[in-house]
Amino acid sequence: MLEIDHFSHGWVTPALAYLMSFIGSVLGLRCAVHARSSRWPVGWLIAAAVALGGCGIWVMHFTAMLGFAIEGAPIRYNAEMTALSAIIAIVVVWIGLSIAVRVRREFIALPFGGIITGFGVAAMHYLGMYAMHAEAHITYAPGLVTLSLVIAVVAATAALWFMLHIEGFRSTVGAAVIMGIAVCGMHYTGMISMHAHPTDDPSTGGVDPIQLLTPILTTVTLITITLILVVGLAEADAPSRREFSGWEPELAPSVPGSDWPRLTPDRDRGAPGVTGLLASSRATARRSGSPDYTRDRD
Repeated sequence: MLEIDHFSHGWVTPALAYLMSFIGSVLGLRCAVHARSSRWPVGWLIAAAVALGGCGIWVMHFTAMLGFAIEGAPIRYNAEMTALSAIIAIVVVWIGLSIAVRVRREFIALPFGGIITGFGVAAMHYLGMYAMHAEAHITYAPGLVTLSLVIAVVAATAALWFMLHIEGFRSTVGAAVIMGIAVCGMHYTGMISMHAHPTDDPSTGGVDPIQLLTPILTTVTLITITLILVVGLAEADAPSRREFSGWEPELAPSVPGSDWPRLTPDRDRGAPGVTGLLASSRATARRSGSPDYTRDRD
């Protein structure tokens, strides 16, 4: 069996991988916060999926893989499969968020969305490993693979819960710390399940990981900066919008089985609302015995 080194560049790659997972988690959680107070949350949900699935999960995976090495076996990657694994990570996070948002019973939505997202993230991981071509025969320990799946599902369910309930920036940072640990834990659990054996039929196709580094770094940097600017502007603009409109945002009570926590409609318009005014006037007329109210009933 060939020796596998997960930290061929020391602690640089795992530290950078965790940092990217943390940053992606923070951005994803803040996008979810703005989605909950937006009249059009779809754009924010897509941004949250890109931040968490793309930056927080897939970029973490690729960064950690830069430190992966097999003794005497050069490693190359299938570029198309690598790109597909990134798309899968973003799509499954979006699907999980959509389920959590649209299914009214949270105790059903979170496990269901967590299972789909968790298995999707695991599929992204193992597809990324399948995209790796090395002059070795790769096998996996079933027990550790199963453990990595469990970690992925639990981490995804927790992430969806955070997306629905986290509010303040301090709690966002705390949740992102936990999410980063969970994502990295899933990745390295899956990696230590791998064993490499010599082979007489090596697969040497694909491109060197260094060749993928420049386009991936450029894309990730542009997306991350864009997300930081969008979230930063939204955070900075929120107090001025509240002051201008003359109302203080208050989230509708989040109770088990409730829908996506949103601003209550009347507060969202900064007025009691037509329905509320009509109900109030009718109640007043009923209590005072108004002739108009009696005539309307007749």
